[in-house]
Amino acid sequence: MSLDDASTIPAAVARAAARFGDAEAVVDGSVRLTYAELHDRVRTLARLFLARGVEPGDRVAVCAPNTHHWAVAALGALYAGATLVPVNTRFTGPETLDVVRRSRARTLAVAGPFLGTDRLAELRRAAAAEPDGSPDPADPVPGLPAVRTVLRIPTEEPAEPTAGAIEWNEIDAYADMLTTADADARAEAVDPDGVSDILFTSGTTGRSKGAMSAHRQALAVAEAWADCGEVTAADRYLVINPFFHSFGYKAGILVCLLRGATLVPQPVFDVERAMKLVDAERITVLPGPPTIYQTMLDHPSRDTFDLSTLRLAVTGAATVPVALIERMRAELSFRTVLTAYGLTEAVVATMCRPGDDADRVARTSGRAAAGFEVRVADPDGNPLPPGEPGEVLLRGPNVMLGYLDDPEATGQAIDRDGWLHTGDVGRLDRRGYLTITDRLKDMYICGGFNVYPAEVEQVLARLSGVADSAVVGVPDDRLGEVGKAYVVTRPGHELSTEDVIGHCRTRLANYKVPRHVEFRTQLPRNPGGKVLKRQLREESQQS
Repeated sequence: MSLDDASTIPAAVARAAARFGDAEAVVDGSVRLTYAELHDRVRTLARLFLARGVEPGDRVAVCAPNTHHWAVAALGALYAGATLVPVNTRFTGPETLDVVRRSRARTLAVAGPFLGTDRLAELRRAAAAEPDGSPDPADPVPGLPAVRTVLRIPTEEPAEPTAGAIEWNEIDAYADMLTTADADARAEAVDPDGVSDILFTSGTTGRSKGAMSAHRQALAVAEAWADCGEVTAADRYLVINPFFHSFGYKAGILVCLLRGATLVPQPVFDVERAMKLVDAERITVLPGPPTIYQTMLDHPSRDTFDLSTLRLAVTGAATVPVALIERMRAELSFRTVLTAYGLTEAVVATMCRPGDDADRVARTSGRAAAGFEVRVADPDGNPLPPGEPGEVLLRGPNVMLGYLDDPEATGQAIDRDGWLHTGDVGRLDRRGYLTITDRLKDMYICGGFNVYPAEVEQVLARLSGVADSAVVGVPDDRLGEVGKAYVVTRPGHELSTEDVIGHCRTRLANYKVPRHVEFRTQLPRNPGGKVLKRQLREESQQS
């Protein structure tokens, strides 16, 4: 394995150990691992997987919160030549069953009870309810005969013993059946063009799809993210974004691995706990959705924590108010605030650069990164001039390899010329900076005019007292559809429906003004921070 040319993730693990050896790699509560120790732990997990019969290309599914266990198990699977399948910890039993079954995972690393739910128990119940033939009770997960090994990842909540499962404290007994040389030989055989991971989409718009990426692609997008953020071995990186999401895994774990930064995972976002970690661990890098920073700014105890070490924030959304960017720099000490645009199928497509002003950071998602070409096109795929909105298309070496076992969906997403059709609506300026205006599916038609909710949300963000908002189209007998705004107010502020509509009337054409307003304490979001607008539309139809 060449340490100078880390073109696979196992090679990157080995290179990090050689370059950063005694530097802290992972800090997770009382667990503090150096890069040399991380390499050792990863090889131990790889030996376990080899002892349990994992072959090159086999799938290893990991369903657990952000802890050092996730990073070690995932990197161990990759070191053993397997393909990693991160599983959304918010999925229900049937949703998890669907991912594990479709990925044909041979091994499942799964957390004990987390957020009040035992995911392995839920999975077993779901599999038993939909057995594939006659389930064998000797199987680790009856009804899932492909799964031959279950590894339990410990959590703070006690777990019931599970027959046939390997507990975390039993790993060494299995690993000792092989040598580190066996693990290293498997790692050295990994192909840079081989499938490193299958990341399933959130499923917010239908059945989730498994986007496949190669080792070289996963590392390339992480390297591009690290370059734009100027991440170095001096950084300490608090990762709140879930590891099962590309933002947490590739822009988190892999970025730290490539640059020698210290990874500090947080299993569930708690604003006070996050600020305590920033203070205690001298955190410098803290990416996340805009709501994280707004919550920190509004927290009454913020001034009791030393947040002065913060230097880099990376966020992304259709609506990032300029005022929020300015407050993050002035009140949270961030020297650099960047916005970025990506998706499971491309991870990091565009990103702002240090030195971009607050207005550009707030109103755009940056310019092309990671070798991508960006095009805004009409419905026939023809490029549109700067300033004209259309569908965002991406092309480059880091577009996914395709969807798992779904050539039809792959063909619909990637055209013959290699352009990935994202389903996002945006526009490019003359400098190549991309502004995402909405999702094609979120656009609604009011009285014959197209309305892009993100434009309305951007206006709502400028209304004093608004902390968060989401706009969806709802049926209307006269106009076909009209806008409904869901608004979250900032602590200590009161707003009325008239305040919201009156503010919009002075800034938007009449057909864009919401006709209905509903105040909420929070908006429903997926683990990646995106508002679940489909859920809001369904709720509005039921009311």
